[in-house]
Amino acid sequence: MSMRKVELVEGEFYHLYNRGNSKQKIFNHKSDFERFVNLLFLANSKNSFNFFNLLKDKHIYDFEREDTLVDIGAYVLMPNHFHILITPKKEGGISKFMQKLTTAYVMYYNQKYKRTGGLFEGKFKSQHLDNDRYLKYIFSYIHLNPIKLIKPKWKELGIKNKIEALDFLRGYIFSSYLDYKNSNREQSIIINKNPFPNYFSDAKDFDTEILDWFNFNKEL
Repeated sequence: MSMRKVELVEGEFYHLYNRGNSKQKIFNHKSDFERFVNLLFLANSKNSFNFFNLLKDKHIYDFEREDTLVDIGAYVLMPNHFHILITPKKEGGISKFMQKLTTAYVMYYNQKYKRTGGLFEGKFKSQHLDNDRYLKYIFSYIHLNPIKLIKPKWKELGIKNKIEALDFLRGYIFSSYLDYKNSNREQSIIINKNPFPNYFSDAKDFDTEILDWFNFNKEL
């Protein structure tokens, strides 16, 4: 068994990411994105769950998770990859959470699209965010990912219409961006801001940080 290069230690912060094999899409339709978002909530628990029973018996976000495995600070889903900012609450918490999350999603995906085998490009990747500057930067990096869908080369060419870009982010529901905009959507329960540094005093401050990145032609 191969050893993970980055040790996932309780109380530390990590940037997790993975993509589809050969960069293939892992989310083909809105329902695929929605399933993964729901699983971000459901997999973060010691308790087992049956997705179809939950749909029949009660609302997904009424599932009693009790003790959660990790705290999620930010996330984004893109057509062929995802990013998660995370900290483990107990030893082995990240590995168990990611196993539950990806296993449940691959089972769903393979059944829906009548395929077999792996979906992701090996094990999830992880980066230890071991300094404050890097950790703050990851909040912007994660939440700015969707801009590539409308401006693939925005990092090289810059953003001329910042309002258009912000409007697109506000309409992109498959990330935690709206949860930093003080929205009351039910998906806000997925993240827990408390264990992470309070870099943004309010929603306006959060957007100011995002806008600052639009002023630089630099690799995020």
